Amino acid sequence: MNEYLQPASYIDSAHPAVVSFTRTHLKGADQREKAVALYYAVRDAVRYNPFLDFSDRETFRASSVLAADQGFCIGKAALLAASARAAGIPARVGFADVKNHLTSPRLAETMGSDLFVYHGYTDLYVDGKWIKATPAFNLALCQRFRVKPLEFDGREDSIFHPFDEDNRRHMEYLRERGTFADVPVETIQQAFREAYPRFYRLGRELAKESFTPS
Repeated sequence: MNEYLQPASYIDSAHPAVVSFTRTHLKGADQREKAVALYYAVRDAVRYNPFLDFSDRETFRASSVLAADQGFCIGKAALLAASARAAGIPARVGFADVKNHLTSPRLAETMGSDLFVYHGYTDLYVDGKWIKATPAFNLALCQRFRVKPLEFDGREDSIFHPFDEDNRRHMEYLRERGTFADVPVETIQQAFREAYPRFYRLGRELAKESFTPS
């Protein structure tokens, strides 16, 4: 378990900003309650934004997500893992390819696909077992798009719902990519370059725009 408790390059749990964030939001009498508190802090205190510059390695780093006050699924998963480690909870990041049947027109046009390779989640070791937690979509975003917010109780996996509030098909898991002690940024960037050449190429321009879901 030692590697899942130590600071890493992107899961930089010893960074002062991560330590401060963890202390601010850490509540509960045991590891399960603390993991739940950190999950909701990352889910709702950090805005989800998929229009980022994925050629910039800082997009994937926990402390940089805090500095920007926004992140996409991988960055937010790294932040939850870093906060958990700062609280003494073993944590790692996991990845899967998912198909989003409700991809917004803007994102679908920009990416040229509704397939999301290397969707990121956090794997937390609580009460003797690994539990998946997905802090990507903040509550306000879910309410706006009528997507079911992901809850986490520290006992069961929290992964994307297959249907939304109106019973429309939402997320479909297609392929597991495994779990890692740190974010495998080079591998992910290569996969993004191959899957979304235009999106990857325009990353810097897209990142300059203020993202407002519509």
